[in-house]
Amino acid sequence: MWKKLSSAAALALLLMPSAYAETVSFASEIIPLQVNDKTISHSIFNTVDELELAPGSYRLKLKYSDLYESGFDDHEVIESEPFWVTLAVEAGQDYEVTFDRAATLAGAKLFAQSPVVRLRAEGQQLEVPMPKAAAPSVVAPSVAAPALAAPTLIPANIAPAPAVSTKSASAVAPAVAPAVAPAVAPVPQAGGNVSAAAMLEFWWQQATPAQRQAFLQKVQSQQ
Repeated sequence: MWKKLSSAAALALLLMPSAYAETVSFASEIIPLQVNDKTISHSIFNTVDELELAPGSYRLKLKYSDLYESGFDDHEVIESEPFWVTLAVEAGQDYEVTFDRAATLAGAKLFAQSPVVRLRAEGQQLEVPMPKAAAPSVVAPSVAAPALAAPTLIPANIAPAPAVSTKSASAVAPAVAPAVAPAVAPVPQAGGNVSAAAMLEFWWQQATPAQRQAFLQKVQSQQ
């Protein structure tokens, strides 16, 4: 006995190039996600379990989701990754997509790793495994070539930069010397002590402009 097509299921997908459409129903544990390039919308209160498809060949994206007892008053949801199968719909023939449900939780987990669904035509007892299909290839969007920047004009009195050698960076001397020489640590005076003025000068050279400004403001506030 075939289930009646709900209004939500009828509106979920409309692929009717001809005046006739056949019904494809799914076991409650097999969820249709996509037909060719058309996504099927589901909701918490209304899950699509039937589709109307015109005669022809289709690629179906499905998912297995089942509920098993995992202990006393406890359950576990077993789900597979989405997978693709092929379906050939003939005129005047309805179909049911079913599967062999595992008797145990361990069997369900094993089935979810590589689910196999079967197709049964209305009025027939024979169930035929549905052929697996590869996921449709995603075509990368074309990217336009970047526009060429306008040529940079070099003043006549400035020579162009020398070409960079193809040698490793460690073998090439730096083109520009450091602008500021590193600060030299103060030399201890007689007796091994360092004067406060020398230490102040040393740390002043180490400080950033912001730190120097903050130090001057603090000194002025204490005067």
